[in-house]
Amino acid sequence: MSVPSSVEELLQLIRKSGMIEDSKLTTYLQRRQMGRGLPEDPRDAANSMVEDGLITDFQAEQYLLGKWRGFTIGKYKLLERVGVGGMGQVFLCEHMYMKRRVAIKVLPPAKAEQPAALGRFYREARAAGSLEHPNIVRTHDIDQDGNLHFIVMEYVDGSNLLDMVKKFGPMDIRRACHYVRQIAVGLDFAFRSGIIHRDIKPGNVLIDRRGVAKILDMGLARFYKDQTDMLTVKYDDKIVLGTADYVAPEQVANSHTADVRADIYAMGASFYFLLAGHPAFPSGSVSQKLLWHRTKDPTPIRQIRPEVPEGLAAVLAKMLAKDPNARYQTPLEVAVELDRWATGTIPEPLIDEMPKLSPAAIEDIVLDDAKPPTESTLLKRATPAGGPPLSQLVKRLSPAPASELVPRVFASATATATATAVAPAARQSRETPRLAPVPLTQTNPRPVQAFPPSPFAPPPQEEIQTLTAVGRETMPAEFLRPSAESGTNPEDTLMLTKIFGSNANSRVMLFVVLVTMCVTLATGLLVMVLIKYATKAPAVPVGAPASPPAATAKP
Repeated sequence: MSVPSSVEELLQLIRKSGMIEDSKLTTYLQRRQMGRGLPEDPRDAANSMVEDGLITDFQAEQYLLGKWRGFTIGKYKLLERVGVGGMGQVFLCEHMYMKRRVAIKVLPPAKAEQPAALGRFYREARAAGSLEHPNIVRTHDIDQDGNLHFIVMEYVDGSNLLDMVKKFGPMDIRRACHYVRQIAVGLDFAFRSGIIHRDIKPGNVLIDRRGVAKILDMGLARFYKDQTDMLTVKYDDKIVLGTADYVAPEQVANSHTADVRADIYAMGASFYFLLAGHPAFPSGSVSQKLLWHRTKDPTPIRQIRPEVPEGLAAVLAKMLAKDPNARYQTPLEVAVELDRWATGTIPEPLIDEMPKLSPAAIEDIVLDDAKPPTESTLLKRATPAGGPPLSQLVKRLSPAPASELVPRVFASATATATATAVAPAARQSRETPRLAPVPLTQTNPRPVQAFPPSPFAPPPQEEIQTLTAVGRETMPAEFLRPSAESGTNPEDTLMLTKIFGSNANSRVMLFVVLVTMCVTLATGLLVMVLIKYATKAPAVPVGAPASPPAATAKP
């Protein structure tokens, strides 16, 4: 269909797409007619619908191009375009029936015709799908709709570190330490799960609205424990995999043999970018940067930012060592070193640092991390801002099985890893009050509820022992005198008084109980007598002939 030239044609496209229910669209139009109505220009009318939360920016863009098909992929509705890259586009989508918001990465049809690109796309889904960690974007599914291959992922409502630094400049030192520390913990979890990322960079790290860092894009990941994973050797043996600004020297020489220490180098180059506001080698061509990573040291960070502590500068220099053996050997070691500077809590990202979605895309967004964490999940979680130092949790840095080391590292999870729904009204101002995350170490003891004693439980022993002493002071004198007729013991009387009381109503109750017991006893005796009488042989009636005597045998 051609580009709409009137509002009527625009509404016709919206109805044909099926993205908006007829009843909802009719109600919206009636409400607009009661007010100022819709603008006559289709573009202005589409903008008004976006502002009113009826459609999203992406949907309005497609409608104005005359498109009414292609708004769904599989069982999901496309709401907003949230990212564009060399390997495709990423959309915020909603499940048609479950109404769950997810992010879907779509591989372009042209890329799907390339065996290397298609193989990496499926390997990315396999790698990310095997990792469940709060500092790694989760992958739910991979599917195909016609000639479109797509990955269903967790939707992270946040921005990547690359955009944040480009817009607002170098990052605060303590804040940068917190983010890199979380990245290190996520990379260590992936490493102990048998996966090397090989493309760590600021653009592949998302920061959500709670300040939690999440690693994404496993397109170049390698299963270093899987000897059958030969995709790099098969298709890209002569190509350098990675990003020129952050790739490790040994990865430039041979991408297939790169190990976790290459990820540590890339993490150090990303750390340098956060502190300096630019890459380690900001100028030069791609080939020059690849050569400098192997032969040239970057400008010391303290020359760019003198306020960086010397110890932290030494940690960064060790991460960027040319020789892999001179670097930290595992990401966990980096996390432990950054413990000294990643202390306390950091403020949540500003509203201006976060992405601005259309009102229709913001409405009713509930993240996957909003569900309460289970005990097993808490054992895996990283230590965000405010958690106890990793140095207090890790007693050794030597390689150990994940079943032994990982639970100790991630047992310091805090509520900051639990993302909650963000109301649209809370995004309108920077001055919106925020609550600092509360670490799990600060326990809030609950008051113990005092339950009343069970009426069927026996009285406490001390109460029985003090009954005579207390009862003699509170009971009338006539209850304490022994009865000559019945020989009642005053101690027994006290116990009965404790149970039934001493007022008139209690005496009547006692009398009724005694009478009932007597009646029950008499009834039981009567029944026993009747049963015994009934079992006797019946008597011979009067006038009945007597039975003949038994015959006696004669000798």
